[in-house]
Amino acid sequence: MKRIVSAIAVLLVLGVFWLAFKPRPDATVDAAMRSATIDNLLAKLNDHYVFPDKARQMQAVLRERAQAGRYDGIRNGYRLAQQLTTDLHGIGKDLHLQVRFAPGLDLTDQAEGPAPATQAQWEQRTHFFERLMMRHTAAREVKKVGRLGHNVGYLNMSSFPDAFPVADRLGAAMNELADTEGLIVDLRQNRGGDPQTVVLLISYFVDRPTRLNDIWDRASGTSVQHWTHDRLDGKRYGGTKPVMILVGPRTGSAAEDFAYTMQALKRATVVGERTWGGAHPTRFYRIGEHFFVQMPNQRSISPITGTNWEGTGVTPDIAATPDQALAVAGKLMRRRLQGGAPLVAAAP
Repeated sequence: MKRIVSAIAVLLVLGVFWLAFKPRPDATVDAAMRSATIDNLLAKLNDHYVFPDKARQMQAVLRERAQAGRYDGIRNGYRLAQQLTTDLHGIGKDLHLQVRFAPGLDLTDQAEGPAPATQAQWEQRTHFFERLMMRHTAAREVKKVGRLGHNVGYLNMSSFPDAFPVADRLGAAMNELADTEGLIVDLRQNRGGDPQTVVLLISYFVDRPTRLNDIWDRASGTSVQHWTHDRLDGKRYGGTKPVMILVGPRTGSAAEDFAYTMQALKRATVVGERTWGGAHPTRFYRIGEHFFVQMPNQRSISPITGTNWEGTGVTPDIAATPDQALAVAGKLMRRRLQGGAPLVAAAP
């Protein structure tokens, strides 16, 4: 039965890749489509972007450039999306803000309705085969679980998949690592994902309920506190054994959230180079027949630092090039476990 389920999951994943990479019908961008796309983009920015003042500034600049004919000669959708993204980055410096061109895709506006907060809500919102595929994909994102010698655990994650489908895989990983004396979490190639998965993973490294980042929502104007989980699928690692987190320029978004929050809690030592610098949760909004925009509509706020890592990235406690970070962390961890100098404590 497990082989059958696994085979179905593989076929579904292959189907998704085929849909993603098969040739798309070309769509010539005419004046009417350009105008409508820009109008819709500016409307979504004003309605949903996490910084209303910057949205107004973006509107003023893009309107001025459109009236000056900056976009008139662009008939290729990919070029128009790239140019709009470049212009938005030049105004707001927000790397999470992206305009995309996707001819042939039936895009929906993800802003409609709240995100599922429970396992039951998630299962109700997703089809059985979709859940199966998401669980299969999530398991693959926990790239490696093992030991490095001297009873040091190693956990490598390439993303933070949706919390519900990855929960059992994280639980199994933490069960395997629970009896190690120290742990290295490798996020050097992790581009981010679901903030709820960050909450889930941090929950394994504390001994009591702990308040993590608050999330301020533009639509409601309210903040929601996020606390660690009381119940977990796997064994807790606990709040005292040493943890080191490897980061670099390719560490982004939710991966930065994990490193920043563990650092602020003084629960881990961060090793590597400064991270990407994207702190705000995003959603996708349709802005035309073939266009959509990925846009931050919420803001993370640490109750410890009062801010986040947007635009600055996470600054490591111990500097190391990405290719040397694991060796540096391993050496420091061995010294720590052998009774040497304690790991550097991170200041909030």
